[in-house]
Amino acid sequence: MLRERTSTHGPDARTGKYPPTRRMESKLDGWRVPVTRQKYSFPERCLPPFPSPSPPIPAFPAPSRRQQIVKMTPRWGWGFCLILLIIACEAGRDFYKILGVPKTANTNQIKKAYRKLAKEYHPDKNKNDPSAEEKFKELGNAYEVLIDEEKRQKYDRCGEECVAKEDGFGGMDPFASFFGDFGFSFGGGHPREREVPRGGDITMDMMVTLEELYVGNFVEMVRNKPVLRSASGTRKCNCRQEMVTRQLGPGRFQMTQQQVCDECPNVKLVNEERTLEFEIEPGMVDGQEHRFIGEGEPHIDGEPGDLVIRIKTQPHEKFERKGDDLYTNVTLSLQEALLGFELDIEHLDKHKVHIVREKPTWPGARIRKKGEGMPNYENNNLFGTLYITFDVEFPKSEFSQADRDELSRILNQESIGHVYNGLRGY
Repeated sequence: MLRERTSTHGPDARTGKYPPTRRMESKLDGWRVPVTRQKYSFPERCLPPFPSPSPPIPAFPAPSRRQQIVKMTPRWGWGFCLILLIIACEAGRDFYKILGVPKTANTNQIKKAYRKLAKEYHPDKNKNDPSAEEKFKELGNAYEVLIDEEKRQKYDRCGEECVAKEDGFGGMDPFASFFGDFGFSFGGGHPREREVPRGGDITMDMMVTLEELYVGNFVEMVRNKPVLRSASGTRKCNCRQEMVTRQLGPGRFQMTQQQVCDECPNVKLVNEERTLEFEIEPGMVDGQEHRFIGEGEPHIDGEPGDLVIRIKTQPHEKFERKGDDLYTNVTLSLQEALLGFELDIEHLDKHKVHIVREKPTWPGARIRKKGEGMPNYENNNLFGTLYITFDVEFPKSEFSQADRDELSRILNQESIGHVYNGLRGY
């Protein structure tokens, strides 16, 4: 059964009376269940103060300073910047600048520049400089690209990005493959341990001139090298000794050693013509070695040995070398020895060494010319000393009596006749 009930909740704003609130209740077994609810009216004095009007919220936020700049920038300007960014990314590193060579540099210039810089920035020589290793890697990447004609053309056409995308960098160590072992050690390396059989090394003497050791040179060598090539059939390989246990009876065993081999594809040795390029560096010394990795005797079950080129200096008609110093002799006439002289000595690279002497020169006299010797191998900006020893050639013809008298008057010397032990110096 439903019935309507009126209740008051608060006074009316105009009349001060509480308005009735309609509420429907259901009487069901003594329980009152609310069915609907009405809205309440609040008096004016109970309402909260009306807030001040706020500015309207825009549909879109105001543009930032950056957005204003973007809006003011013409579209073609951003396109131009994008093109420049793409060009900069594609250009990558300047390999010519890294090696310090012009874009017209030939192969020998590239090799020479890389050799010099690689020795300078080798990590074993710069253990306290972390940037040296990164510089050394950059040099290797630059050399790997510029020494390969095909990669160099791609690099010149569209930069490092083209080479890295099409060919990539092989992770080669040009310092090891190009230089090998020149007889110097950086002190940080250890000889590599070979786990596979290795062919024998071949040592060859190369006769070089003193001029080549002074200015440097590139020498090409052509040799016939036996190379392993595939052949029909199979062969035994990787043979080794293994222990085999055999049971002879209850509690009785016998251990024997026998040879066990694998089966590998057959190979044969074929002579092939190989061209090797060897750089004679300024300042290299007699007996210094250059190692070509893998160019020695082949091994049918392993890797080939190395080819070792050993420097041998040819005798020179004018100069003798001792370390970084040069020695030469000059023969003077008696007149030059007495009155002085002026002469030029042609050096190994054809430049002239000028000598002026205005006082008497005795046989065996020696003068020094600093900086006119051989270049230092580690630092080609340093040079040794040129030692010049003088000999005096006396006239072979006899003087007339008048000439003798004139010479005696001019020289005005008495006989010395000092006898001494020349070997001991007194």
